[in-house]
Amino acid sequence: MIFTKVNNLPRRLNKDTHVNNLKFKQFVVFTTFCFFMACKTDTGKLVKIEGKNIPVDTTITQTDSIVSFVEPYRKRINEVLDSTLAYAPKALLLNDGDRTSSMGNLMADIVLEQAAPIFKSRSGKQVDFVVLNAGGVRSIISQGYVTARNAYEVMPFENYIEVVELSGSATRQLINFVAKSPRRHPVSGIEIITNQDRSLETVNIQGRPFDENRNYYVATSDYLVNGGPSVGFFDEMISRTATDYLLRNAIIDHLKKVDTLKAEADDRIKILN
Repeated sequence: MIFTKVNNLPRRLNKDTHVNNLKFKQFVVFTTFCFFMACKTDTGKLVKIEGKNIPVDTTITQTDSIVSFVEPYRKRINEVLDSTLAYAPKALLLNDGDRTSSMGNLMADIVLEQAAPIFKSRSGKQVDFVVLNAGGVRSIISQGYVTARNAYEVMPFENYIEVVELSGSATRQLINFVAKSPRRHPVSGIEIITNQDRSLETVNIQGRPFDENRNYYVATSDYLVNGGPSVGFFDEMISRTATDYLLRNAIIDHLKKVDTLKAEADDRIKILN
């Protein structure tokens, strides 16, 4: 009897192993099913959105602990922004010229002055002229001391200077756009003279007549390069070169270099009588 039981043991073990494997497979199937059911996406539909106005007025009191925490940082920021960098003997405005403005001219001249060396070092080429959009210059500079805060008011956006390469025909399209626009788009390094109907009469770039048979390098804002406020600025580009230089920082660096700001609403864009 003992010999018979020993011989039957492997068969019993095989049967038990089979049962255990079956139970394990059933457990895996059940667990997987539960997992997929838990991950099932609810396809409910949005039927209503509710909201309310929360007025920000004198009824809202400040939290003293937050004010105390922020105060050292606020003080330091105000010290930096309000430090005097230059002096403006007269106000620089956005509408003091017929086709240009003293503020717009200053802005375009700063871009040409500050960006040209960077572009030269990166490409070996010269910036030919500058074109900005009138809406990109957001404030005047009043008569008196000029601070870094004024630079943030003039250029509150995080826009960078880029240089685009245009063919001669694309450059002509750009010049026509600027000449015919009712707005005072800032330019530098270029002189545009038009007839009464805004057709081009004379165009000089860096003191030389415009040549449609060559390419030109135009410094501008990355905002315009990426599409700008409207079609017309840069429809066609051969290449673009980033300077990694904020327009605002270019203004601040210029203010640090000069003692007195000088800019006039001159005739760099002019309509013949």
